[in-house]
Amino acid sequence: MRRALEHALWIFAAETLKQHRRLFGQPLVVFSMLVWPVLQLATTYYTLRPVATASPAAANWPLADDPERLLAFLATGTLAYAFFFSLVQSAWHFSFERTTGTLELLFLTPAGRLTLMIANGAGALLQNAWLLTCFTVAALTGFGALAVSAWWMYGVVVLALLVPAVSWGAFLNSLLVFSRDSAFLYTILDEPLWFVSGVRLPHFALPVAIQAVGAVFPLTGSLIAVRGALLQGRTVTDLAPSLAALAALSALLLAGAAVILRLGESRARRTGRLSLA
Repeated sequence: MRRALEHALWIFAAETLKQHRRLFGQPLVVFSMLVWPVLQLATTYYTLRPVATASPAAANWPLADDPERLLAFLATGTLAYAFFFSLVQSAWHFSFERTTGTLELLFLTPAGRLTLMIANGAGALLQNAWLLTCFTVAALTGFGALAVSAWWMYGVVVLALLVPAVSWGAFLNSLLVFSRDSAFLYTILDEPLWFVSGVRLPHFALPVAIQAVGAVFPLTGSLIAVRGALLQGRTVTDLAPSLAALAALSALLLAGAAVILRLGESRARRTGRLSLA
């Protein structure tokens, strides 16, 4: 068990280093990691704020009438979206490795396939989201918008973001490794992802059909848990149904990733092609 854990940690370290060397060329890249989400947050806020103040929106959504709480709502959405979308980008980049020969070399190693997929996503997540996480925590504290029932709820928030995001990344990595439609998948998981998951709008304001589609994405459940814990003072008991559903969805994504890897590798051995069909 100890040896397997050490082996997995080496894979994590190697994949993280590879991600760093490929994505980070100049210190300016680190600066852009914060500027891009902050610009998105500002754009969304100044788009929604005039509509909220000039319409009866506050009657149905009281939070819209409070600038600081509205900004906190959008900040948590931006943070969660950054977690998940960084893994969409990671999977998209990972799909390029099939054209450079890197993927073949990875599959020749004794490293576990699922471990590789998880490590690739976790490495991208750590590099892309840490700065925005620090900024969001500082901003929410400065707004005075935090309403946390207990200090250990911060740990629940971290797990509610980290575990589903890593599972999501492993699933996408596994899928795009054996798919030639990476550009198409990247497109449908960009703007539609934040829309159906309630990143910038309250989930109840979306049509029922959109809410049903959003329930399939782990980002939706993560946002319910994060906003409930940080902004609404909910406890673990209050969030238990959402957390249980999120855990089940994460397990399903990891299981799906394992199945895709097994089927894809089996087909590759038979046909010499990296595809699922």
